Amino acid sequence: MSRRFWNWRLWAGFLLCLVGFISYFVFFYKFPSTRDVPWANFLIFGAAIPFLVVGLRRAFGEPQQYRGKIVGPVLSVLSLLVVGVFCSVVFFETKHLPASSLAPQVGKKAPEFTLPDANNHLVALSTLLSSPLPNSQTVPKGVLLVFYRGYW
Repeated sequence: MSRRFWNWRLWAGFLLCLVGFISYFVFFYKFPSTRDVPWANFLIFGAAIPFLVVGLRRAFGEPQQYRGKIVGPVLSVLSLLVVGVFCSVVFFETKHLPASSLAPQVGKKAPEFTLPDANNHLVALSTLLSSPLPNSQTVPKGVLLVFYRGYW
């Protein structure tokens, strides 16, 4: 009986799926470009799938040479579950966050606030309403506020 080789591709695919799942919650959520659309994690998941496919083909195509007829399907199903849970959490569960009862409503007067602008200068609502518009001497009648919801 010949010696059978360890089917490392199955394990590499499974570990890549785990890295793709954990890395989002440890590292990638900090940056808006990877938090809002987790493209880096999808690349990691996409790299894991070929390893799993090749590992399964070797396990079932050449069982006398490679191990993994039992472990291969188990790791593949676990990997698919990891990807499914990730997609569920990132795309479905985050959309069901509770609404803020203290958020300003459309058409209502906003409370006074002071926030940094794009240049990191503090700007107050009262300043925006009292200073004249650029290239004009007229004072604005209102201010358009746009809020971007983040995942923090």
